[in-house]
Amino acid sequence: MDRRKLLKTAGLATVAAGTMGLSSQASAEKVIKWKMVTAWPKNFPGLGTGAEFLAKTINEMSGGRLDVKVYAANELVPPFEVFDAVSRGTAQMGHASPLYWAGKSPAAQFFGGVPYGLTGQEINAWLYYGGGMELWQQLYKPFGLVPAAVGNSTVQMAGWFNKEIKSVDDLKGLKMRIAGYLGGEVYRRAGATPVSIAGGEIFSSLKSGAIDATEWIGPYNDLAFGFYKAAKYYYYPGWQEPGSTLECIINEKALNELPKDLQAIVLAACRVSNEELTAEYTARDSAALQTLVEKHGVQVKRLPDAVLAEFRRLSDEVVKEMAAKDKAIGKIYDSYVKFRADASAWHEISEQAYYNARAL
Repeated sequence: MDRRKLLKTAGLATVAAGTMGLSSQASAEKVIKWKMVTAWPKNFPGLGTGAEFLAKTINEMSGGRLDVKVYAANELVPPFEVFDAVSRGTAQMGHASPLYWAGKSPAAQFFGGVPYGLTGQEINAWLYYGGGMELWQQLYKPFGLVPAAVGNSTVQMAGWFNKEIKSVDDLKGLKMRIAGYLGGEVYRRAGATPVSIAGGEIFSSLKSGAIDATEWIGPYNDLAFGFYKAAKYYYYPGWQEPGSTLECIINEKALNELPKDLQAIVLAACRVSNEELTAEYTARDSAALQTLVEKHGVQVKRLPDAVLAEFRRLSDEVVKEMAAKDKAIGKIYDSYVKFRADASAWHEISEQAYYNARAL
């Protein structure tokens, strides 16, 4: 008995020593620290919290070997400087929207949300199975960046307005905050004045009358910003952003310097975040819309058919013109439009047909 006890004790001691050795080896391994800059207010629902979720997922999946710290908008760089900050290596990661980089590369709009374009479900299918991701990577490579989708707000709202929109004439002279070149140019050609301002400045601009209307995202985020206190009418559908991708941009050099397993973890965490945030928007928007209507008395209105038809005509015009100016943009446009046509043919007898049947 004493001999067996001695052997057991010795065995446990050996295992413990081995475990301590592994533990010491892991703790001795250098922790890599990364910065993530965002275009969002700190911990803003969906957007800011989505960036925090991505950072936490990377930290946990890497066992603490890669520690990502999140910097909200203006903590390290302004919202519209996220792209440049990651490109030059000030931060290793950025969390924003491709719609913000029209001035850097107009084709980025195709990955952020195209008027009358792909829905959230469709754009993920295009990215992962239709060649979209490869085109996105090629587009960002000259800037030393690797893009990844980290969420989709799905079909958005058309926005908040301080007056009713009964016809196309009501758009003339309207000062409209809108993200991206494509939707903004459509408003310009309809007679409005598009205004580009960061999310954190929208409420005060709408309240003061500096702008007459704004689109942001949807009920979940719009409720958080309190837009119902500054505008009376809430219009749908979100023709300008039917599927708005949130992006993580990664400094290519920093990514390539990571061990192979950490590179895989960063990209896998982005894929997890894409699914997580898309699901969150679907769940939260419905509850937030109910709150806006029942608690705050918001008037939810559908844009008139004549207005939607004019927006569609102008959208096709603007997108085609942009694609014709540059071969690289034309290549992305051709891929995008073909995928939209194929997806639409299927969804007419699947998703759309089912929604129509469910409404009977």
